[in-house]
Amino acid sequence: MQHDNGGELLVAHLESLGIDTVFGVVSVHNLPLVEAVDRHLRFVPVRHEATAVNAADGYGRARGSIGCALTSTGTGAGNAAGSLIEALASGTAVLHVTGQVESAYLGSGRGFIHETKDQLGMLSAVSAYAATVTSAHDAGRVLREATSAALAVPGGPASVEWPIDLQYAAQQDAEEAVPGGTAPAPDAAELAAAQELLSGSRRPLIWAGGGACRARPELLALLEATGAGLLTSNSGRGSVPEDHSLVIGNFATTPAARALLADADVLVTVGTHFRSNETADYGLKLPDAHIQIDVDAAALGRVHPARHALHGDAATVLPALTGAAVRADADWTARVTAVREEVRAALHEGIGPQAAICDALAAALPRGTVVARDVTIPSSSWGNRLLPIHDPRANVFPRGGGIGQGLGMGIGAALARPGEPTVVIAGDGGLAVHFGELLTVAQERPRLTLIVFNDGGYGVLRNMQDKYAERRSGVDLFTPDFGPLAAACALPYARIASPADAAPVLAAALGGDGPTLVEVDLAALGPMKNPFTPPVKIPTA
Repeated sequence: MQHDNGGELLVAHLESLGIDTVFGVVSVHNLPLVEAVDRHLRFVPVRHEATAVNAADGYGRARGSIGCALTSTGTGAGNAAGSLIEALASGTAVLHVTGQVESAYLGSGRGFIHETKDQLGMLSAVSAYAATVTSAHDAGRVLREATSAALAVPGGPASVEWPIDLQYAAQQDAEEAVPGGTAPAPDAAELAAAQELLSGSRRPLIWAGGGACRARPELLALLEATGAGLLTSNSGRGSVPEDHSLVIGNFATTPAARALLADADVLVTVGTHFRSNETADYGLKLPDAHIQIDVDAAALGRVHPARHALHGDAATVLPALTGAAVRADADWTARVTAVREEVRAALHEGIGPQAAICDALAAALPRGTVVARDVTIPSSSWGNRLLPIHDPRANVFPRGGGIGQGLGMGIGAALARPGEPTVVIAGDGGLAVHFGELLTVAQERPRLTLIVFNDGGYGVLRNMQDKYAERRSGVDLFTPDFGPLAAACALPYARIASPADAAPVLAAALGGDGPTLVEVDLAALGPMKNPFTPPVKIPTA
């Protein structure tokens, strides 16, 4: 197949993937790619390369597929690295195409504009796949290999660096198919032993991580066959809709859920990493009778010992367990449903006036709406637990824990689903990391409601210092007046200063067909009953 230049080849590849929107920053070292995308698809000129990757990430998550980001070489690729780390941590599919200096000067170190030392090495460190286009004959192959790696399980971002002279060159693409990988299968004896263990269980629990989101029907079948309770990691939310009576959710570290874990006679975990912030900094005790399913062999037994480690894809392994399952004791299932209600009621009570905002969002959002959550107190305390998620594609948040990425993810998600509302929950501190993306929102006009919780700084760390230290350091920040800031960006603005404001303000914002900036004035709204601090160890405490 012949293409006039690399941009035309890239567009053909993206169209084959169903990608209609690409995020990036234009440069002399990616101009043929940007121009072709802008001619044939939609190019969104974000204001920072990190946002290009975050937006492509959010776009892919919201669609359940893959997104694409374009950056420049050197500093541009370096700016993207932090967001590539997020996509790598979460295993989300991003095709990152970045420029490179002319192939004749590649690696010469002579100081060619935008040149950097060992860019490919940097990209390899933060990507699941990284490669260099070395000729006008192999670009198509490299793009297909990168995409295959990004979409594989466990997946992650794939980076392709493309020398500018080879972008301008006519492309000859042989269109060879990329060989597929072989799906792992669990050891037959281990699987049989796990089936026997589960068949004798009367007090089972299941813990679903992000890997379970690829096996939703199979997970639901096991849950209903057993009457077990379903705990989730943050990434596993929505693998079974959270209004199901057996879904306890992302509450494993609460006292009631810990008591369930202590009394369970078997725990089946599905595709979860047991992240530190979801296991009380690895202080959570799991049952000894632990069946762990994961497609990543390195994950098996890495954090918690597994009596039966089943290396395989959850969609294949779960039906084999379901076939051996028996129904839990009726009083156990009743206890599960009681714990489900107990942990939600306790959190609802503990967040005080912010409960009105959570309730208003839950009431106003259509089922399956994307809620992109930056790392901030409302997200970490109730957005990641209490605000209901019914579809994994709606569950968009920085799994690696970096602040400032939520708005970019929300922009990508909103443009992936232009006919639906999208919500972004951010703090004033995290939003300030990428204030420039307010201009992207103003330019692109997505149907996006940005809710900024303004407490004048980094609230999580402020709470930690107030609890454990003698003084505050680096947590109190200057915050802009969000009304004039929104006006300067041609964005509608509203303010929530009391619980009574929440429902009407959010209903109006979500009912619009464009963007709105909603400020939650936390000084006026009032504090949470229980100040939130993260589950990290403080050696001096």
